[in-house]
Amino acid sequence: MNNEELKENWLKLIETMKRLRSPGGCEWDIAQSHESLKPYMIEEAYEVLEAIDRRDDVELVEELGDVMLQVIFHAQVAAERDAFDINDVIKVLTDKLVRRHPHVFSNSPGYSYRQWEEIKAAEKSEESGQRSSIGKINKALPALSLARRVQENASAVGFDWTRIDGPRKKLDEEIEELDQAVKSGDRKKIEEEIGDLLFTVVNLSRFLEVDPESALRKSTEKFVNRFNEMESHIEKYGLELEGMTIDELNHLWEKAKEGTN
Repeated sequence: MNNEELKENWLKLIETMKRLRSPGGCEWDIAQSHESLKPYMIEEAYEVLEAIDRRDDVELVEELGDVMLQVIFHAQVAAERDAFDINDVIKVLTDKLVRRHPHVFSNSPGYSYRQWEEIKAAEKSEESGQRSSIGKINKALPALSLARRVQENASAVGFDWTRIDGPRKKLDEEIEELDQAVKSGDRKKIEEEIGDLLFTVVNLSRFLEVDPESALRKSTEKFVNRFNEMESHIEKYGLELEGMTIDELNHLWEKAKEGTN
């Protein structure tokens, strides 16, 4: 694609969005706001991940377009209230990319994660008047992803285990503390220890270079597939799920595991 074709397609996309939001356009699009669009941004991002997992390029093109739609949509809503427009979004992003890659656009040494985070921390401290090496806490992230991000930032400034034995032993420690909390019956303490256990599992997965969010999603999907398989066995034998004992269900669960990944 040459620059002229790219420019033409980009301008057509922007004009299409404007028309959808204009009088005589789409009633649903006109009715949307930043707040009402929030769920769609999250959904579209996860659909991109699913397309990547499937290694489906045709689907990936479509899903990336849906994410781009959300960006264009929010920019148009903002333009209508004279806050900013898509050009501002592009300029801010371009300036950020240049600023955060001094090893490419200036004479800085090569890339390092720590340098990237230091630049981000400096930017955020200028905005808020505060500075933390651990970075900004993005509460919009799913909890597992947020934990991984915070741990990566702490690691970048040297606050980390040196070997995998550290988080692995910590996992045993957190399980023991959870057992003690359960025995005490203290609901607040149980919640705290569950949180600590999950945080440690995320740390262990980071050491093993596994994304905890993706790993949990795949395990959940595997459970659903096996449960559906188990239900098919129940139906084949003419049984009713609600009337079966846990031992009977476990037996069929094992059969379902044999037939699913």
